[in-house]
Amino acid sequence: MEAGDVIFGLPSTGLHTNGYSLARKLLFEEAGYTPDTYVSEIKGKVGTELLKIHKSYWHVIKRMVEGDLVAAMAHITGGGITENLPRVLPRNVAAEIEMGSWPVQPIFDHLQKLGNVPQDDMLRTFNMGLGMLLVIPAAKFKKAQSLLERIGEKHYTVGRIVKGERKVMYV
Repeated sequence: MEAGDVIFGLPSTGLHTNGYSLARKLLFEEAGYTPDTYVSEIKGKVGTELLKIHKSYWHVIKRMVEGDLVAAMAHITGGGITENLPRVLPRNVAAEIEMGSWPVQPIFDHLQKLGNVPQDDMLRTFNMGLGMLLVIPAAKFKKAQSLLERIGEKHYTVGRIVKGERKVMYV
């Protein structure tokens, strides 16, 4: 991995396994919802949103590894992007994540509004709509992008690897 490598984000199906304690507090205690409450902001019932199945990225990972197209992967679980991505960064590099480069799902916007949760806390608690990050060597960007398109995997170019010390910077 080196400065200039590209970070692809693969969408999540929702909360996955991230931040359920905070989500329950905000949805049930603060807002007073029940699992059957329909919330127009999330276009569905609270219980349905909380029970969305965690997406498996196995088929994508397998193809990317077989094609030698990935330098590193980070599964975005508890700790969000802020705490999970640095685990795969070697010394002397950091990650710049471009806010607004992927669609944030309505559940995250709604939770933030319900609890007036600071953006830093949201990024450290939830996946914010990205369940897996793939670090792609710059020279393999086009090939990786073509493979993902060919297998029908939605993805977003969400950032780059830069010189730095094993942290995530949001720009």
